[in-house]
Amino acid sequence: MKLAGAAQMRELDRQAIEGRKIPSLDLMERAAAQVARAALALLTEKWGRCRAAVFCGAGNNGGDGIAAARMLFLEGVRVRVFLVGEYEKLTPDAMEETGRLSECGVELEPFDPEDGDQTAWAKRSQVIIDALFGVGLSREIAAESAYAAAVDLMNRCQGKVVAADIASGVEADTGRILGRAVRADRTVTFTLPKTGQYVGDGALCSGQVQVAEIGIPQDLVRGTVCPAQTVEAEFVRSALPPRNSGGHKGDFGKVLIVGGSVGYTGAPYLTASAAVRSGCGLVYLGVPDSIWAVEAARCVSAMPFPLSGGQGGHLTRGAQSRAALTAVLEKLEHCDVLAMGPGLSQDEDTAGLVREVLRRTEKPVVLDAGGINALEGHIDVLDVRRNRVTILTPHDGEFARVGGDLTGGDRLGAARAFARDHGCILVLKGHRTITAAPAGNALVNTTGNSGLAKGGSGDVLTGLIASLLAQGAAPVQAAAAGVWLHGKAGDLAAERLTAYCMTPEDVIQEMPRAFLELGIRD
Repeated sequence: MKLAGAAQMRELDRQAIEGRKIPSLDLMERAAAQVARAALALLTEKWGRCRAAVFCGAGNNGGDGIAAARMLFLEGVRVRVFLVGEYEKLTPDAMEETGRLSECGVELEPFDPEDGDQTAWAKRSQVIIDALFGVGLSREIAAESAYAAAVDLMNRCQGKVVAADIASGVEADTGRILGRAVRADRTVTFTLPKTGQYVGDGALCSGQVQVAEIGIPQDLVRGTVCPAQTVEAEFVRSALPPRNSGGHKGDFGKVLIVGGSVGYTGAPYLTASAAVRSGCGLVYLGVPDSIWAVEAARCVSAMPFPLSGGQGGHLTRGAQSRAALTAVLEKLEHCDVLAMGPGLSQDEDTAGLVREVLRRTEKPVVLDAGGINALEGHIDVLDVRRNRVTILTPHDGEFARVGGDLTGGDRLGAARAFARDHGCILVLKGHRTITAAPAGNALVNTTGNSGLAKGGSGDVLTGLIASLLAQGAAPVQAAAAGVWLHGKAGDLAAERLTAYCMTPEDVIQEMPRAFLELGIRD
């Protein structure tokens, strides 16, 4: 799905109202009907026994809430509607909806944070509608304002919260929380989902996001250009390279993994296991000679080989480093993709070897962990590879070490800027992992759970992405599809074992089911 920002939504509304002559009040009525329907669906008792509290601003988002309140009342729900803001500032459409509400015998009440009766009504309500702000909010909600008090009250209520279009306090373009935000159980968003509902903290405040059609012509929606989209099953299905039923192991990709050090023997093993499990034909694993025996004993389907290393159990830049560098480059000549970094030590000698490999090879590279850290202070090495395929898979800390800037709270914007500036594909890991392409577009993942927040999960992801890339998937598609499959396998593992108890190995074991759920049988 496309993810829209405030500017795209304003333009869609303008085109529909001015260009197609659709009355704005008609759009408001349809939006309100969808909000009211969602609120009714959350009620567990007979509607006539239920209460609703509706918090409205003076803008058109508030008009949506006022109209929804009228519709709830007409279904028998007892409703009170609180205006947070000035009556004189109601938009024309919101004013019209206020009149229609009054004709039903329900009046718009000025919200008073000190009014105990209003507070008690809200706390006893089974459903609360948040219609304070629309997608245009860009300033922080002032801490001592009535708006802040309304947000805090909604968050203290026991009833289910339905947000109209977007949870108030969530920035539509970034997912930043503007001071404070409503924590919605369900968000009924209009026409297109908003970026802020899928990335950043905004994703955590949006609850279940339901996209509602309100009458904006579909040709206008299809013509809207958005910088980001979500990754769904259909995208992944189309991204997977086809399997040749008559092929042999050499036809399904060859991956070389370089990683490991004393104390970090599990990481390269997990990467290799994930690459094998996800369809790669041949997987080679180069590790320091000090841990080669450990990897050889564990790997059955992958093929470990030793690289000359120092006494500390890591790769070095001395004579052993030259031997290791030569061995890696020679092996890579016969492989399709290099995955570098899982379990690598962070000493400068090893980092120097990583950078030298990156300079020399033309092959596609997936960098993780120690491979990413080797670029700290040496981002020019990444820039040298601008016209080659390089996929980085950092978590926030690694991203910051190589120059990524998350201080503004805009994860999507930071990921897009980094990928564009350095000509790489960036997989910024975390809740709703972002895959950003050099062209400036981005893909937001929709699978995964907290059980993936464990050491070793990133190693599995690296192997999966490298495997798809080696099998022939296009680079951006390989990265985004790998992230989705990794998250889906994690969701299946959590269903079976809980997020508490699942391990990275369990994620690998669930990969077959993740593929099967896509309809992949051959």
